[in-house]
Amino acid sequence: MAPDDTTLAGYSADASRTERQWEGQFQAIPEPQRMRAALQRLSAKPHNVGTPYDLDNAQWILAQYKSYGLDAHIEDFDVLYPTPIEESVELVAPTHFVAKLHEPPVPGDPTSYITDHQLPPYNAYSIDGDVTAPLVYVNYGVPSDYEELARHGISVKGAIVIVRYGESWRGIKPKLAAQHGAVGCLIYSDPKDDGFSDDEVFPKGPMRPRDGVQRGSVMEMEVYPGDPLTPGVGATKDAKRLPLSEVKTLTKIPVLPISYGDAQPLLEALRGPVAPTGWRGGLPITYRLGPGPAKVHLKLKSNWGMATLHDVVMRIPGSEKPDEWVVRGNHYDA
Repeated sequence: MAPDDTTLAGYSADASRTERQWEGQFQAIPEPQRMRAALQRLSAKPHNVGTPYDLDNAQWILAQYKSYGLDAHIEDFDVLYPTPIEESVELVAPTHFVAKLHEPPVPGDPTSYITDHQLPPYNAYSIDGDVTAPLVYVNYGVPSDYEELARHGISVKGAIVIVRYGESWRGIKPKLAAQHGAVGCLIYSDPKDDGFSDDEVFPKGPMRPRDGVQRGSVMEMEVYPGDPLTPGVGATKDAKRLPLSEVKTLTKIPVLPISYGDAQPLLEALRGPVAPTGWRGGLPITYRLGPGPAKVHLKLKSNWGMATLHDVVMRIPGSEKPDEWVVRGNHYDA
């Protein structure tokens, strides 16, 4: 951006004015009330892949596009979709604590009371596992954090790491932990990053409450994205699929996401060096690195079945260079 904030870098003055005009037109289109109504409609019921409300949402989105006069259709794909059968996190030493691993209903949010098709918090595409090991706190679990641990003479080999969300994509955290020899990984949302440190928690404000858990995939998408069984091709019904044993994008160690309510007793049980200043979160505890004496039992078992997802595809033909594509993607499932 040029110093006068009017001419865009790489643009002429005339082109910058045209760009600003288009931006102004786009910015005038969104209506907060319509956006709120759409989000409330899409999130009114659990709608993870393969559920009835997931298909209902796809059909509703399709109808919206068509009502705008746009060319749209639904394409179905059958994908590997693991869902938890059993999961547990238990502090077995020096004291005993069993993690809740559950998001209780939130007063004022009627959708949080719906249990049909609701899944427990989990990270999709983690391998199954049953491990008991000392606990080590590794901050955000990025490469520089492991360098910091090494300066303290601390190894995570044979340990379960506890790492906070942030500073990297979640899938990097178990990958680096496994590369450093860890046998399990717990990811939690620290209130300093996503909680009461910044604002009121939900439902009074926008931040994550004590028992809130961030879900999400931990697939190694840098190896290849998309359905793990059909690398490089669409997961259509007749697509050639890999056996599960040959899939390269699953994690190498079991991983579960937990709330900061469940994380606090685990972190409190750690001893060892006090964590560096930048590693200290918003919980009312002294953050320490470990390892131990905290020892954790982590168990995860999933149903490695298939589910059908419904992609709503909409096309707007270009008036110039129609053979060049601009692709915009989003996910509406949960």
